[in-house]
Amino acid sequence: MVYLIDRSVLSRAYFAREHVARHQLDSFNYFLTENLQKVVNEQKIIETDIENRGRNNDPVWVELGNIEVKKPLVREADGSQGELYPSEARLRNLTYAAPIQLGLTLVHGEDRQEPIVTTIGQLPIMVGSVACNLYGMSDEERVSHGEDAFDPGAYFIVNGTERVLMTLEDLASNKIMTEFTERYNERIYVAKVFSQFRGYRALVVVERNKKNLLEVSFPSVAGHLKFVDLMRALGMTNDQEVVNAVSTDEDILTFMMQNLEESECDSVEGGVMYVGKKLAPNQTKDYQKKRAEFVLDNYLLPHLNYALPTTLKEGDEGYDEAVASVRLAKAHFLGRMAEACFDLVLNKRRIDDKDHYSNKRLKLAGDLMEDLFRISLNRLTRDIKYQLERASMRHRDLSIATAVRADVLTERLLHPLATGNWVGGRTGVSQLLDRVDHMAVLSHLRRVISPLSRSQPHFEARDLHPTQWGRICPSETPEGPNCGLVKNFAQMVEISKGVNDEEEIMRILHSLNVEHIRGEVR
Repeated sequence: MVYLIDRSVLSRAYFAREHVARHQLDSFNYFLTENLQKVVNEQKIIETDIENRGRNNDPVWVELGNIEVKKPLVREADGSQGELYPSEARLRNLTYAAPIQLGLTLVHGEDRQEPIVTTIGQLPIMVGSVACNLYGMSDEERVSHGEDAFDPGAYFIVNGTERVLMTLEDLASNKIMTEFTERYNERIYVAKVFSQFRGYRALVVVERNKKNLLEVSFPSVAGHLKFVDLMRALGMTNDQEVVNAVSTDEDILTFMMQNLEESECDSVEGGVMYVGKKLAPNQTKDYQKKRAEFVLDNYLLPHLNYALPTTLKEGDEGYDEAVASVRLAKAHFLGRMAEACFDLVLNKRRIDDKDHYSNKRLKLAGDLMEDLFRISLNRLTRDIKYQLERASMRHRDLSIATAVRADVLTERLLHPLATGNWVGGRTGVSQLLDRVDHMAVLSHLRRVISPLSRSQPHFEARDLHPTQWGRICPSETPEGPNCGLVKNFAQMVEISKGVNDEEEIMRILHSLNVEHIRGEVR
């Protein structure tokens, strides 16, 4: 059977306003509806160092509640407020932003004040998103408010200028990648993972040196740690557990025997002290132990910390068991990395192709705004803590309303959008929207940039990879140093988003008869 398709219908579908920038709008809408509250829940409370206040010297802290983003408003010189539309923001050089309201509760021991909903700052709003005043309007209504009916939106207006957030292309987080490196004319086999959790990204590397010994490096540790001793510190009590965490393959067992012979520790306590001596030499044993436990829990494979319940605190019942469980999971993950490293040595696997699109992830506008809001909220909470402590020192009544300075958050949100200098040291993330013609606008909204340096050759990264078929346009890329590093989406591309419900994934895995690493049944 043959179907005839009207080419004009297909063309309209290609360039429909709803399709062109849908990926950016969906991402920002998800940030507003889900991720904004998630970032607030991560912070949860603001602890203070206020002492000697009240009869019982009870601690003082602030609890964060629900967050809500209003519609964009403009405040006039006479104090009146009114709705702000994008066309007015452009003409009057205003920022198209909406007030953010957050519920805050001051707690003093057993005494809880009434929750206060206060404006903590202004959030720049993407034109066309659910928080935009144009959302849900017909074409005729948009025209009546000074907008082009064909304008796709998906950009911000900061001080009257239109700014678009570039889609960033980066290596996938929390995924084991293998590669070769050369050191002193010796080939070093490496397994590494970019572990990411709540905006923090840590590179963890397991490498096999020329003596077949495994070494591990991760942030805050100078040099390398012996693999077996680190596994001991994470809760592996005997050699059998360490070997089983890596592999039961006979060839790999030979390598593991050499590592076990070089081990300095034979207990969990000994492993923790081994790490502590590396981290804090010439310090007391108690300090070394605390420092080692802190670093292992926070800087080694932080993405596995999601399994630690946020409601548990140190000293609570069940806290030690939960921490031990997470450490054991980190040991098993390191075992997988060691196995990948040995498989590379034995030619049982090839090095991973970093340019394969399954090993890439895209950061859209919502993800970038989440990173920015997390840093900005941390700055605000530190300021609230400082204001409350200062009021306490001057023996004033503690008040949330006076402790919150809205301009602190607003400035931290607007400056990166206005300059393009994003958190994490990235530049050129926010760019001035190209308004040469309509096609230039569509192209700019669908642009993808790579974080690689423009001054280096990076031949393989610039090449057209077969897995880009149907995802990346093969011809639209600039000449010169940006060639192959600045790309554009294919016309009909659809971008999927990650899954946040770990429990649902666990249920699917168990339905496929995947067993838990510790034999537990959920």
